Amino acid sequence: MAREQRDGSSGSELGRFLRARRTRVTPGEVGLTVGPGLRRTPGLRREELATLAGVSVDYYIRLERGKETRPSPSVVDALARALLLGEIEHEHLRSLAARAARTAPEPPAAPGRTVRPGVKLLLESLRPYPAYVGSRTGDLLAHTPAGLRLFAGMDGWPPRQRNIARYVFLHPSARELFDDWDNQIRGCVARLRALAGTDPDAPDLTNLAGELLLKSPEFARLWERYDVRGHVQGRKTFHHPEVGDLTLGYQSMLLEGTPGHRLMTYYAEPGTPEYDAIVLLDLLASERSTKLPSM
Repeated sequence: MAREQRDGSSGSELGRFLRARRTRVTPGEVGLTVGPGLRRTPGLRREELATLAGVSVDYYIRLERGKETRPSPSVVDALARALLLGEIEHEHLRSLAARAARTAPEPPAAPGRTVRPGVKLLLESLRPYPAYVGSRTGDLLAHTPAGLRLFAGMDGWPPRQRNIARYVFLHPSARELFDDWDNQIRGCVARLRALAGTDPDAPDLTNLAGELLLKSPEFARLWERYDVRGHVQGRKTFHHPEVGDLTLGYQSMLLEGTPGHRLMTYYAEPGTPEYDAIVLLDLLASERSTKLPSM
């Protein structure tokens, strides 16, 4: 993020997103015939994208450079079609355009870290399942015993350091824990990128992204791709050092009343080996917590 801020010609978040996505669409993907000779521009040229979207080249160049800040909804939709954006990416482009149109940027709000008592009771009722409440940047704010223990080794970090993206990129156990570590890191970066598009100056985001840009080459590489992704449901496979291999379903949901807080729950069908592994994980985590000295 620091490099983007130093480069005065880089334009707005809207312009950077358009430029990054333009370089990833090939002429063949949008039905354009490529003439002979070497193309120096990766992906589409500005004039090609402008033609596909039905806008002038000069107008599109001003969009990329942040000089034009009020594209109409129809232009935004045309650009999304030309760039072959998916539904989540299309909505992200709309959000960037709406933010660019504001005459005065809103000051970033400091997100709260306090988890309401009722949510903590809900978490306790989810045991033995691994579950946690996360902030919008992935900080673990509250969790069931198995919700922390599932991320092998994270309990060795101080509570304020426990963050999903930090764990995935920087903890030595993460590569072995996740069966699809490459997909995990792409998802972490894409979710942070979505937040950066609408609240790029928020301290919680800039501090985390700045740390990971310095410490992780993989994060820096993926950050430049401008992928965006939301939280979803599905299944994940873990290779856990204490309870072995297990594939769990997961579901994520926003918590009303606390902006940015999200509840993530992993689950397995009772009577299955995965459920037995969850019960063991909950037991191991509970035993460890009773042995720790009181603070």
